[in-house]
Amino acid sequence: MKLTFNIHENRFGECRHEIVGIVTEVGSKVEKLKVGDRVGVGCMVGACHSCDSCDNDLENYCPKMILTYGAPYYDGTTTYGGYSDVMVAEERYVVRIPDNLPLDAGAPLLCAGITVYSPLQHFGLTKPGMHVGVVGLGGLGHVAVKFAKGFGVKVTVISTSPSKKKEAIEHLGADYFLVSRDPDQMQAAMGTMDGIIDTVSAVHPLVPLIGLLKSQGKLVMVGAPNRPLELPVFPLIMGRKVVAGSCIGGMKETQEMIDFAGKHNITADVEVIPVDYVNTAMERLEKADVRYRFVIDIGNTLKSA
Repeated sequence: MKLTFNIHENRFGECRHEIVGIVTEVGSKVEKLKVGDRVGVGCMVGACHSCDSCDNDLENYCPKMILTYGAPYYDGTTTYGGYSDVMVAEERYVVRIPDNLPLDAGAPLLCAGITVYSPLQHFGLTKPGMHVGVVGLGGLGHVAVKFAKGFGVKVTVISTSPSKKKEAIEHLGADYFLVSRDPDQMQAAMGTMDGIIDTVSAVHPLVPLIGLLKSQGKLVMVGAPNRPLELPVFPLIMGRKVVAGSCIGGMKETQEMIDFAGKHNITADVEVIPVDYVNTAMERLEKADVRYRFVIDIGNTLKSA
């Protein structure tokens, strides 16, 4: 049940995933895809298919989940992600890209998109009129704003950088902007949010964010700080509040996400680069000098490089 596709674009970063292209060949047992289809592969290419998580379409939580990059595949070889012009993948781990979704700006949704879409869905933060906060306005945060607005909820971007207010409201469509270092702004917003999607990967205080939640509100962590965060229990008890985590989504939900993105014209903000620009892009990433994702144009630049 495997198929082959030519890679057109690959979201550039540390992970070598978020890969999109056109199907060029299908195996005899492939049923849902055909030559010429626009498709993508995200963070995983395999799992055990027999555990409770797999049975419930949550391959992303399978103990034997196989990452698209740097992981042992079923046959013992190592997966290498999307730094190539052709990829072979099992049909179950390939999603169909809607015709109206640009491949370059749609590619990052296969990781960043599902990373924020899944917790919005799972934690019930999709009802119109709800108030959702998004912490951080980077590669994950800007997509979180777009998906939350697609669901029809009110969105407040929470950031340490006042300079991002115009971008958040005028370009991304957020309703409000909150400077987390401004105690007056934070105090005025206390107890106003049904949920918060925290996309920040740097160490940062959680107590002020918990204070923004209504009773029974949810703070969902999708960023991954490299050191433990302090989490006092008392603020959780006083309001039955929840701090949770979420990691991408299963393949069924990933297809639902990309279809939702197509219906609501949701794309990532990207800068398309040639292969030979990778080293420069790495230097710019270190300086956070990208808005908001680099995407390598594999189809037009790999062979010439």
